[in-house]
Amino acid sequence: MFTSPSQILCTLFGVNIYYYGVIMAIAIVVGTLVSDWAGVRYFNLKKETIIDMAPYLIIFGIIGARLYYCILNYDFYLRFPTEIIAIRHGGISIHGAMLGGVLGLWLFALRHKFSWIKLCDVSVIGLSIAQAIGRWGNFFNSEAFGGPTNLPWKLYIAPQYRPIPFKEYAYFHPAFLYESILDVCIFVLLLFLVKKNKIKIDGNLTLIYLILYSLVRIAVESLRLDSVKYVMGMPVAIFVSISIIIVSVLALIYRRNRKGLL
Repeated sequence: MFTSPSQILCTLFGVNIYYYGVIMAIAIVVGTLVSDWAGVRYFNLKKETIIDMAPYLIIFGIIGARLYYCILNYDFYLRFPTEIIAIRHGGISIHGAMLGGVLGLWLFALRHKFSWIKLCDVSVIGLSIAQAIGRWGNFFNSEAFGGPTNLPWKLYIAPQYRPIPFKEYAYFHPAFLYESILDVCIFVLLLFLVKKNKIKIDGNLTLIYLILYSLVRIAVESLRLDSVKYVMGMPVAIFVSISIIIVSVLALIYRRNRKGLL
């Protein structure tokens, strides 16, 4: 059974330090170091290239993640605009982080004359493991949970965080844990593909990542009770993920037909 201890890790000099922020920081550091290692070992990049790029990814990624989330929940943030910058309370979107991160990556590549497509391939390796770690931030915020369950790995959700139709239930599926495990699987698969030199065209590893992560996101969002926004009864994240899969599959087919390689 999982039970979140608290949102606050500790208080230093009167300032609350939140688990969510600490977990995100750990995820960013680990993801950056893993991508930098992979870039040197498998992509012929100089050491610390990805570390040098990290500020671009972090700044634009966080801005994109927060703006995307706030746009999806515009009704709340129009009423409480000061909450827009209260990222320690949670509320970021991986799809927004991807958009912002790609912009930051492209600007770095343009400035330093790198192939931005190759940098994308290197980045998704670290991104996948960073996502696996980052999902644990949802645990401490009592977010990303599925329907009621009595399985041994059930997640306790305090009454104030339960959706109204499920107030009488105490234990739920830990959807955050399912995604974390699946993200680790994606990381292992991506690493296997580059280690065995299975990918011949720059950019295809990124497309494979987008397909795999979108499939994971569809599966997890189908379980969640606390998805951010719904359209026609379906989470927006599922619509976005389906669109990403379609575009990525078509791009892979086109690139394979044109060059006869994966």
